[in-house]
Amino acid sequence: MFKLIAFDLDGTLTQHRSKLDQTNRKVLEELDKKYKLLMVGAGGCERIYNQLNCFPIDIIGYYGMQESVMNNGQLKIVRSDFYTVDKQYFIDATDKIREKFGYTDYAGDNVDFHETGAVTIPLLGKSAPIEEKVAFDPDRKKRAVMYPFVKSLFDGFNVFIGGSSSFDIVKERFNKYNALTAYMKEHGINENEVMYVGDDFGCGGNDEQIKTGGLNYTLIDDYRNLGNKLAFLL
Repeated sequence: MFKLIAFDLDGTLTQHRSKLDQTNRKVLEELDKKYKLLMVGAGGCERIYNQLNCFPIDIIGYYGMQESVMNNGQLKIVRSDFYTVDKQYFIDATDKIREKFGYTDYAGDNVDFHETGAVTIPLLGKSAPIEEKVAFDPDRKKRAVMYPFVKSLFDGFNVFIGGSSSFDIVKERFNKYNALTAYMKEHGINENEVMYVGDDFGCGGNDEQIKTGGLNYTLIDDYRNLGNKLAFLL
């Protein structure tokens, strides 16, 4: 029935910002024998590729702003969309968020400006230890409380509860549903031939538009259960 299996990364295939383990790599290898595989991620293509321990796969990065393919065994960026943002506005807005919710103590950069124009607000700071980030908000409840206020500050942008302790902000036209359906159209794949696998389909989650757009999806509640959850595809 399916031709394409598309994946989120953090929380779905791996722990947040952690390398793909051998167990889930074997799951991908088995799926790769039957289907076309695709990553649809929040981060850049190179970061995703490195986190996957160089597993050979097409990647859509930054919610559709970037795309890479495998070329002679090497990652090749084939598309990058760029825009600019008012950095001072984002800095001032982030200060409002921190003051309102009490996140005024942080490690490293206050705001992370990506080369594409995407912006990340790392509540614990960009340089906070990964262990602290992973433990900060595993059920996303802390950020869910903050989400309406954060979203209200960025008209014309999508705001996502990203990673384990941050918010991702991109231009309104960029989201995983738009990115995936554009890829499907380019490759002649119908909606009923696609299965998306992710972990965050709730309000503000970066997989939310996949669900509301009506695509087939599988919820991964723990990346360590990936093989069991996808047994019906193997």
